Amino acid sequence: MFLAPGMLIQADTDHDSKVSRQEFALLAEKWFTAWDTNRSGKLDEAKIRVGMNTSLGPPPNMRFPGGGPNRGFSLQGPEGGRNGVAAMAGIEFKYVPADLEMEDLKFQKVAVRWKGNGTFMEARSGLKRSLKIQLNKYVEGQKLGDVTTLNLQCNVTDASFMNEVLAYRLYRDAGVPGPRTSYARVFLTVPGLHEREYIGLYSVVENQDKTFFAKEYGTRRGAIFKPVTGQLFEDQGDRWAGYRQTYDPKTHIYDEQSDRIMQLCRLVTHASDAEFNEKISEFIDLDNFARYMAVMVFLSDMDGLFGPGQNFYMYLHPKSQLLTFHPWDQDHSFGQFPMRGTQPEREDLSIMKPWEAEKRFLERMFKLDSFKKIYLAHLTEFTATLFRPERFRQQVDDLAAVLRGAVKEESPQKLERFEAVVAGKEVPPSFGGFGGGPPRGGGPGDRTFGPGPGGQRGGGMRFGGMPGFFQPNKPIKPFVQVRYQSIKDQLEGKSQGKEIGSTGGRGGFGGFGGGPRGGPGGPGGFGPGTFLAGTFLTTLDADKDGAVTKAEFTSGLAKFFEAWDTDKAGQLDEAQLRTGINKDFSPFGRGGPPGFPRPPENAEPPDSPDP
Repeated sequence: MFLAPGMLIQADTDHDSKVSRQEFALLAEKWFTAWDTNRSGKLDEAKIRVGMNTSLGPPPNMRFPGGGPNRGFSLQGPEGGRNGVAAMAGIEFKYVPADLEMEDLKFQKVAVRWKGNGTFMEARSGLKRSLKIQLNKYVEGQKLGDVTTLNLQCNVTDASFMNEVLAYRLYRDAGVPGPRTSYARVFLTVPGLHEREYIGLYSVVENQDKTFFAKEYGTRRGAIFKPVTGQLFEDQGDRWAGYRQTYDPKTHIYDEQSDRIMQLCRLVTHASDAEFNEKISEFIDLDNFARYMAVMVFLSDMDGLFGPGQNFYMYLHPKSQLLTFHPWDQDHSFGQFPMRGTQPEREDLSIMKPWEAEKRFLERMFKLDSFKKIYLAHLTEFTATLFRPERFRQQVDDLAAVLRGAVKEESPQKLERFEAVVAGKEVPPSFGGFGGGPPRGGGPGDRTFGPGPGGQRGGGMRFGGMPGFFQPNKPIKPFVQVRYQSIKDQLEGKSQGKEIGSTGGRGGFGGFGGGPRGGPGGPGGFGPGTFLAGTFLTTLDADKDGAVTKAEFTSGLAKFFEAWDTDKAGQLDEAQLRTGINKDFSPFGRGGPPGFPRPPENAEPPDSPDP
């Protein structure tokens, strides 16, 4: 799912969205020449790792802010485009017209597209993917009440279907404006392909747009931002062009609004402690930020501001000129983001240093006495009220009673997983985009990772040296029990909690390379070679001498072209590339290095996505 788009772009010299046999051969020649940096005529694992990271790794716009190796990176797409891991892979979503029926309501010519980044990458091998629907893009004035945009979340990462819904509810209960939610059974008709086909249960999430913020703040004139940066409010110069992609404004930005953001960035980056302490409350709504932090700390949400710096909105009020923070993309809440820290670290996350690596804005805020006083007051209040485990147990049980029938209709396997997590039992992750999945409503979540060491399903696996990446997530009920106790103990001075990386867990996406505390890691930095170089070498090294010659490299890739060209058309599209790579170069395929668990013997091969 990561290599196929980049490989297609580099090989497709005639830009027809397919790779011919000749184009594939030319790509093999190009790569070998570029990767053989000392002209020895052979590639060892280190060269392959650096070569793959350079050729197929993060693009140049994936910046390490400030140049430091341990400060996280920005998941930014191309200038003017979407941000996120899917955008980095070259994936863009186009709206297409469709008709929408909701019970007895009918909307003609709405605009619909896929949505998501990590969730899209995981769900893309099946038909059930997250959707964004705009009611008024093609038909002016068409809306549902005051709603013009609907977000349908496929919940590919969440066997309970509840993470986002309960997280948003918690934020709202804590006084942080967050999206309203509901659920929908979604059916799809594509003439000639699908006829009112049930593709599954979705959660419906309110869009954070002008209508949302006007409802909360009584004005439509504020500025809306959706930042993506590992270093929030870092000085990037005196021109807004240097900030635009980082802060990804969702409204027209006037000069006074962009100037306000740049002034705040200069304050956070350069001000003395005394100046920062005096002026920060002129830029940030401290009460809102304290409430937002308290809930995010309880949820151990490491896929947001504490980790890569994404999945939140900021609103700049036109009168007060204060920024407020608002949650987004909560599918990995309740400590369910294994790419940041270990399970024990997320359960016992420090309330005073909950972020990974260095984050200057958060560090300065948590040294600010006026902020800490408000933050700890809210954390204490919420621990006594909103964070109590029995409250979540009741919410889970109440939702389960409503959702059970729709989950059962989707597939028996999903119902089995659903019942397990509702009961508080751990289940292994689904194959998702790594191994494909049924192309219809069952979705990729119907097939889970195979046996780990000792024959235990999904157990003990390590991916790219990241402990626990494919370990089961702890469901909501047992997580909130231990998280509540951890925060209570820290507030009472009985514990200091854990910092991400304090027990040797990986620090983040940069952990793919083994770098310290979320740094880029390893030769060549972060990229696919960091965790696939060994498999690549093993697969292409015909004489098993620990290196790959040019003949082995080119002939090996030529053989894979023939095997992946399943319809014998003499060309490969992205779906065929992805399926072939998953089959022959994945740690779960036949080319996996020693020690990696293989799929169950009766596992189906990955399927291509539907049109």
